[in-house]
Amino acid sequence: MNRITRCFQELRRTGRKALIPYITAGDPRPDQTVPMLHALVAAGADIVELGVPFSDPMADGPVIQKACERALMQGMTLRGVLDLVREFRQTDTETPLVLMGYLNPIESLGYEVFVAGTREAGVDGVLTVDLPPEEAAELAKLLIAADIDPIFLLAPTSTAERVRGTAEWARGYLYYVSLKGVTGSAAINVTEVAEKLAMIRTCTDLPLGVGFGIKDPPTAATIAQVADAVVVGSALVSKMAELTEEPERMRQEVAGLLAAMRRAMASSQ
Repeated sequence: MNRITRCFQELRRTGRKALIPYITAGDPRPDQTVPMLHALVAAGADIVELGVPFSDPMADGPVIQKACERALMQGMTLRGVLDLVREFRQTDTETPLVLMGYLNPIESLGYEVFVAGTREAGVDGVLTVDLPPEEAAELAKLLIAADIDPIFLLAPTSTAERVRGTAEWARGYLYYVSLKGVTGSAAINVTEVAEKLAMIRTCTDLPLGVGFGIKDPPTAATIAQVADAVVVGSALVSKMAELTEEPERMRQEVAGLLAAMRRAMASSQ
């Protein structure tokens, strides 16, 4: 049982929902990533998604696209991301950490080398945005054997058959994309999300996280009423972009936004 499973078991025991922030590794500079991870955990993060910067992040809106560009300009690579995870693990051995990115860097490194590196670094889950479950068996088997959770996206258009096929390889949790668009898109229709999650729950017992379009504490609180986890990315990354030259203030304000989401979620449950 890895950290993600233990985390959701403890959350269920205490009647809480997971808060999962996302940041891009190396943005705005590599030396600021680990301090930001620790700030997020202190502010109430249950699990952290760490983005692997990529030159063509097709599922991401302009905010995270620019974050990837800033990180790549700083020389961030997949191996560099794993180095940051190792540094984080020197002082935090409990918080589950998920790598979120695209297949090309993983294929360039090689599946076996990648899985060995993620396990050694202390990664708990891998979400590869552009790897559909139909093509995921080779990588998923290696991850599962290493006690690393393959995590997959579900869309508003996903059918029950598609959900069951995805859940066959998924571990940890499923990430439901609340909008037909890219990260940071427009307002969420909570009624539609709730209806879709109800259908998904007939196909799998895995925890369900909801992301894309969660911008503020009220939205986080509303989603927490219907999902097992709330995933927030663009709102945090946007705040980081505003304060790239003030790292201490950047951490304070990003952590403050996440803490406000945690308080709103707690008051709604």
